[in-house]
Amino acid sequence: AKAEAAVPVKAPITKKIGGEKNGGERTIYPKTPAYYPTDDVSKPVPSRKNANRKPTKLRQSITPGTILILLAGRHRGRRVVFLKQMPSGLLLVTGPFKFNGVPMKRVDQAYVIATSTTVDVAGVDVSQYDDAFFAGMGSNDDEAAEGAEAGEGGEGDEAKKHTPVAARVEAQKTVDASLVAAISADAELKAYLRSSFTLSKGQFPHEMKF
Repeated sequence: AKAEAAVPVKAPITKKIGGEKNGGERTIYPKTPAYYPTDDVSKPVPSRKNANRKPTKLRQSITPGTILILLAGRHRGRRVVFLKQMPSGLLLVTGPFKFNGVPMKRVDQAYVIATSTTVDVAGVDVSQYDDAFFAGMGSNDDEAAEGAEAGEGGEGDEAKKHTPVAARVEAQKTVDASLVAAISADAELKAYLRSSFTLSKGQFPHEMKF
């Protein structure tokens, strides 16, 4: 709706009134204008994104090195390694990419299942990666880093191919280098990360112990 012009407000007028019992004077207030806007005037909604908001509380079952199961997105069903919680509250995870094709990306903890299996991530340094590092790299965090290592897309997919971001590719290789060495020492853990989580008939997630 267009902004309506402000209607000037008239000041009250004081008049002298005759008669002993009339008080001597009377204040006359202007009448309320009969005009009102036909359309609702939009008012800005206060933003919830402010610096004073409380940080997102991390679930007790999620600690650095915990293997998570993704429940949404193109990699749903894949198992990933949790690295740290970002300032925005999102979780920084990685496949590693060499094992299951999941790159280093951010996910919401509402869309993961925490398992009891953990990986030693003491030698993995992710302190330099924050939300600003992932900003401006496309709507999907994972697609930018996959291009260099996956080589996806055929002749008809040129329009859909993403140009890999050099910083993301190098970060992926640096983070995965330490993880791959630790995971490769355990053949069962390596196979566990490569497999996808699925449910068979009669299986219910709320009855399972992860």
